[in-house]
Amino acid sequence: MRASRLLSVLLLLQNRGRMTAEELAEELEVSVRTVYRDIESLSAAGVPVYAERGRAGGYRLLDGYRTRLTGLTGEEAQSLPLAGLPDAAAELGLGTVLTAAQLKLYAALPDELRGRAGKVAERFVLDVPGWFRGIESLPHLAEVAQAVWDSRRVSVRYRRWDNSETNRLLEPLGLILKAGNWYLAAHCDGATRTYRVSRILSLEPGAAFERPAGFDLAAYWREWSEQFERRMYPRVAVVRLSPLGRELVPFYLGAVGARALRECRAVPDEDGWLRVELPVEPGAPALGELLRFGPELQVLEPADLRDRVAAAVGRMGAFYG
Repeated sequence: MRASRLLSVLLLLQNRGRMTAEELAEELEVSVRTVYRDIESLSAAGVPVYAERGRAGGYRLLDGYRTRLTGLTGEEAQSLPLAGLPDAAAELGLGTVLTAAQLKLYAALPDELRGRAGKVAERFVLDVPGWFRGIESLPHLAEVAQAVWDSRRVSVRYRRWDNSETNRLLEPLGLILKAGNWYLAAHCDGATRTYRVSRILSLEPGAAFERPAGFDLAAYWREWSEQFERRMYPRVAVVRLSPLGRELVPFYLGAVGARALRECRAVPDEDGWLRVELPVEPGAPALGELLRFGPELQVLEPADLRDRVAAAVGRMGAFYG
């Protein structure tokens, strides 16, 4: 482990130039005192690293010194598909491993390509979670990932959507990160199902299993997502939307509402209002979704939903006299 960290210190200095002990410690997730010891070890091994004093000082390598000792370990190679997702890598316990892999790749690039790669990193950031997302507790994510990698069964205690608990024996097939949430595709009771990792309450690893030949995780997730969307929005509400209401649709109804607007073939009336068929959730969620639009949306059909919206608006009006 220490040899790997020493190589990381060397590659950090090679790729980034001058760095302070505090910056190295933060990058490697160690103490500043550990960095001091590592620098001494590199110097003792003949690496030309020296300290520059002063407010703008730090450690750096002698100009022109480079190492080509950049071979990837197995764990580092595993982490590369997460190269654009440092937070996801950290949740999987691969944060420092991914950093080491990226440093080795940068070190192996010619100077021109290294400069272009660095420019991209300075100018683009990928932030996967949605706004105002609470941080989920994921105590078993690393264990689940290991079970996926090893094709090993897991016995889990799982909290269902209605807060009831159940025990399941799962054959983990793959992990999916969707809108900041982790999902597990797993074989259970003769079918492939999807489980939210944050709802796994306890986990015990079991025996190895044979992964089904030809299983395509991406294809499974696309099909499951389409079916999930159809289950979530089983009804259609016929509504009239004002120009402002149409602008609010992507914010209030997300991709489902935006797609309904794109597919609408109607034209606005003389007042600018547009008749649209919007997929809605069943029961109370549909009422809440439509009330968010205030006076910018009018429900036409179905009659029961129109009556519920009208009654809710009437009760709200009574509050304000």
